[in-house]
Amino acid sequence: MDLVKKYFLKSVFSSTRAIYFEEIKQDHKRRYVVNDSIVIPMKDGAEVSMVVVKRKGNSTAKKSAILVSSIYAGTNEASAMLSASKGYIGVIANTRGKRLSKSDIKPLEYEHTDVYEVIDWISKQSWSNQKVAMFGGSYNGFTQWASMKHKVHPALKTIVPMVAIAPGIDYPMENNILHNYSYSWNFYVTNNKFLDFEASNDFKRWNSLKNTWYKTGVAFNKLDSLDGRVNTLWNTYMQHPSYDDFWKKMIPYQQEFAKIDIPILTITGYYDDSQRGAIYYYNEHHKYAKNPNHYLLVGPYDHWAAQTKPEESLRNYKLDKAALINIEEELIYQWFDYILNGKAKPSILKDKVNFQVMGTNTWMHKPSLSAMTNDTLTFHLSADKTNDFYALKSKANNLEIQMSVDFKDRKSMTNTEYYPWPLERDQINLKDGLIFKSEALKEDVIINGSFLGNLEFSINKKDVDYSVIVYELTPEGNYFHLSYYIGRASYAKDREQRNLLIPNQKTKVSFDNSKLISKKLEKGSRIVVVVNVNKNNNAQINYGTGKDVNKESIKDAEIPLEIIFTGNSSISLPIWN
Repeated sequence: MDLVKKYFLKSVFSSTRAIYFEEIKQDHKRRYVVNDSIVIPMKDGAEVSMVVVKRKGNSTAKKSAILVSSIYAGTNEASAMLSASKGYIGVIANTRGKRLSKSDIKPLEYEHTDVYEVIDWISKQSWSNQKVAMFGGSYNGFTQWASMKHKVHPALKTIVPMVAIAPGIDYPMENNILHNYSYSWNFYVTNNKFLDFEASNDFKRWNSLKNTWYKTGVAFNKLDSLDGRVNTLWNTYMQHPSYDDFWKKMIPYQQEFAKIDIPILTITGYYDDSQRGAIYYYNEHHKYAKNPNHYLLVGPYDHWAAQTKPEESLRNYKLDKAALINIEEELIYQWFDYILNGKAKPSILKDKVNFQVMGTNTWMHKPSLSAMTNDTLTFHLSADKTNDFYALKSKANNLEIQMSVDFKDRKSMTNTEYYPWPLERDQINLKDGLIFKSEALKEDVIINGSFLGNLEFSINKKDVDYSVIVYELTPEGNYFHLSYYIGRASYAKDREQRNLLIPNQKTKVSFDNSKLISKKLEKGSRIVVVVNVNKNNNAQINYGTGKDVNKESIKDAEIPLEIIFTGNSSISLPIWN
């Protein structure tokens, strides 16, 4: 019966698809004036392709412009029409080289000048009231911050960056570990003037590539050799494993945040792949600017839900009704009406930091990230073991826990479950990594914020890529994925400068930028912590020689990694009592 229903729907939609899209096209013509043939010059001679959307009627009135600056040519027209329907002028600017631009396609590199010049162009148009606002997610969130690197254009009145990537911080690498998903993205956005969906959706190619790379053990910088295609962007990334000037020139850096004085609404999610980027901008802005007018909204959303309207469930977990807010069509325009037209502030923004507490059907509102918590649950690693679980203890101890990883072994992988999908499961792999479990919680608590880690260990190599996953083991026996951290030990102190470890010498590695979360933990639940070394087909493999990890190969894997954690290692959960 299910097959019959699906066949019926396929038949209906296949036969009506052309009619459906033609009707939408005609409706757009009735409602909007779309100019999609604009090309404007940049000061260095490059071109940027633009689209301007106005609602028909009252065309002589000067209006505020809502700008989306995007590399995803051909995908933002609907949002520009939505802006027009809300009483604004919808504007799209595509990265140089995209759409009608004859320039070379250069992702990330020129937005810090191009977007500023686009805003300047908008402010000088006859239909502009010299007020420009920006919004957009992911790459389109990054472009908003990039526009303010050198100075804030006087016409730019506010930005709403959603799930914004921060080049060199969380894309294409995460805490200096380079993931391979950016490899295919490069072809997706640079193969033609629009988007190469065929290449992007060639999952057989990408899965085969990463599996072949893992099995053969060739160096990470040889990926395009295995692929048989030159990946220019990828090879550029290979030259910049630390947060160096190549990345710094793209977005505001340190004191450059101090001059950013416009209202900002940052939106991200607990399970957003770019949460670290979004929170990086938020923290740096607060670090260098004096009393910034910067709001944060975060909930149980992933990279897509935080840009649109969340569905009832996320990765098999049913969300609280309070979390189901329409971000794309309502919240951001309430914000624009507030800033640009003097209307009421969105009711959900009751303080500077606004976050949905999973499991309570409520939101909390605090003046700062630090105000989210009023207590800490600290657990120390222990060698005491019962069945598959080591114990989490409340006090430090002198015991040691040993772990060995053979990088030559390509029949198995480690750290394959660090990514939170699904959010809740009835079991985890108890043979992967070191698994620690706490005593049962004696009362309900709310975990609010990013967990902290202080790992004390010695290894027989000069570096290691490690991860820490935190679960709630519910009274019913299910594992709920709360948060994780993955990072490179040699960059723990400074993402700009690599500091190699001394083999067989005890060291302490600390981190505080794990994924932020807010969730009620039930009485009777236990905290489960998985400490692991990263060795799988999704990211670089750090063999620990101290050489550039991009150049290391299985030839550097002769000696297995031996790592010994001490009982001084701790994991601290920020909580609200």
